[in-house]
Parts: sequence; structure tokens; C-alpha cells
Amino acid sequence: MTTAPSRREVLALTAAGPFCLARASAAPTLLVAPAPDAPAHDPGPGQPDRTERLAAVLTALNHDLFRFAARAEAPPASDSALLRAHDAAYLSRLKSASPKDGYASLAPDAIMSPGSYDAALKAAGGAVLAVERVMRREARNAFVASRPPGHHALPHDAMGFCFLNNAAIAARHALAVHGAERVAIIDFDVHHGNGVQRIFWDERRVLYCSTHQAPLYPGTGAANETGAFDNVVNAPLRKGDGGEAFRAAFEARILPRLDAFAPDLVILCAGFDAHLHDPLGGLRLGEADFHDITLSIMEIAARRCGGRLVSLLEGGYRPEDLAASVAAHVGALMEA
Repeated sequence: MTTAPSRREVLALTAAGPFCLARASAAPTLLVAPAPDAPAHDPGPGQPDRTERLAAVLTALNHDLFRFAARAEAPPASDSALLRAHDAAYLSRLKSASPKDGYASLAPDAIMSPGSYDAALKAAGGAVLAVERVMRREARNAFVASRPPGHHALPHDAMGFCFLNNAAIAARHALAVHGAERVAIIDFDVHHGNGVQRIFWDERRVLYCSTHQAPLYPGTGAANETGAFDNVVNAPLRKGDGGEAFRAAFEARILPRLDAFAPDLVILCAGFDAHLHDPLGGLRLGEADFHDITLSIMEIAARRCGGRLVSLLEGGYRPEDLAASVAAHVGALMEA
């Protein structure tokens, strides 16, 4: 039997190079992605959320080091799943706005191409599928590689490259369909997930925790934003902060709250735009930081919910660094 590498071994592999990040694990990690021929979301030239992002991630995850992971194609999300997080009027407007050719703008930073609506449905559907497999224990944990991202999407509007709030849809599905009593959403994108916070502001059953750079788009996520039931934890970081400050924020504010909440499922908004080379942020994290914090979250998930964890791709806008960061993250997931 092939055994999973230890934490020390994987950190050593991380230091050795961006793709020497994972070995086989007897416990299945599920990788969810759109079908190779699925329509692509292309917001047009000059946009940071370009198609090369996902292509780089999928190339990294097709490396032989991830051969023991299970694989699944993302299906479109059902109307019932979408309606748990979004207004019916908005969903109708989103569908109607989908262009047959060219581009359509729902917001200055939310531009649709002919493939965007289908891609958004499958990003949300992939999140739901991952929750299904993890809650049924068909997979120990899961990573969903998809575009467009989701954590800025509001119940009634698109925002910040996001059309559907994948994390919120996934959490609502776990609560409504699988009888989860508590779901924790942990967000380490460089930008605050204002959409997730808005949706769950007054939801006792959901804990939302975020590290992010502040001040920065979208301007939310102050430490005094704590939710209607003290169910929101924001740990803002300053421009120039690196791995030490990032880990300190998690260890002081987020990990203790996650542990005390004792969720039935952990969902990650896994943004990698806090990388030191990312063009949209000012934090200074490296691949090993993403790997290490993933392990720390997994340790609590193992103790509190049998390791049930679903990770959803959010930001990361330099494709080569995004690919290496995702590989480090998934390498950690495969240690379960």
C-alpha cells in the first residue's frame, strides 16, 4: 500500500518545486472540473479572470502526482440549488443576459460571453456535486476547479467576476438536503467574500471566516463585521503582509472559532491571489503558506466532522503561480 506523505515531507516537496507536491493517498480526494469540451467563460481581452487561469490549474492537476485522486465532471446546478442562495428575479435576469455572440455586462466587473452562463451553472453544480460526494462519504474531501469564481456574487446581483455564489449554494445544499446542522465557510482569497457574508449574515447555522487584504476591493470585511449571531469572523491583513501574519491571523482568530463551531462540513473559498506575485493583491504568500494553512484546517475538520471538506477555486490571476498554489493545496488535501 502506498502511504500519504507526512506534513514535513510535503513541505520539503513544496520547496523542491511547484509540481512535487503530492503522493498517492489511500483516502480519496475528488477533483471536480468542467468537461474538456464545456463552453468557456471568456470575459474578453484585458480581463484578469481569463481562460488561461483554469487551463493552467487543470494542466497542473493532470500531473502524474495526482493520479490517485478521483475525478468527476461538473454538472449544471439545478434551479432548486440556485434558488437557495439567489433571488428568482436575478436568476432570470442572468439567464436572459447571456449573449449569443459578443459580450454582455451585468456589472463593470462582471462580463458575460456566450459560454459564461453554462460555465457559471457548472461551477455551482460542481460545488453541489462535491458536497454530495463528501457528505455521502464517497470522497474524503474535494477540490472544485472551475470558473467563474463566486464569493462576491450577491443574492440579487453579479459582482467582482462572480455570477453565482458557489460557496453559498454548496452550504445551503448541505443544510437542506443532507441534514447538516452547521457549515463553516473559510475564505483565504486576497479579497473579502462580501457575497458570502451578506447571504449568511443572519444564519446561525453558518460560520463565515475570512482573511483578506484591507483596504482593498470590495471594501468590506472589517474586524467589527461579526454577523447577526456572531457568526462572521473577519481577520483583515495589511498590504505587504506575508506568511507569518497570515498564519497568525488564522491561529488567533479563525482556527479557534472553527474548532469551537464544530461544523458538519467545512467549505473553503480557496483564492490564491494573496500570492506574492499576483497582480491584483498586495500580500506576500507562497505555495507553502497555502499548503500549511490547508493542513491546519484539515486537522480541525478531521476532529470535528470526519474530515468532510469541500474546496472551491476563487481568485488567483497569474496562471503559473495559481497552478503551483493549487497543486500545493490539493497536495495537502490528499494527505487526509
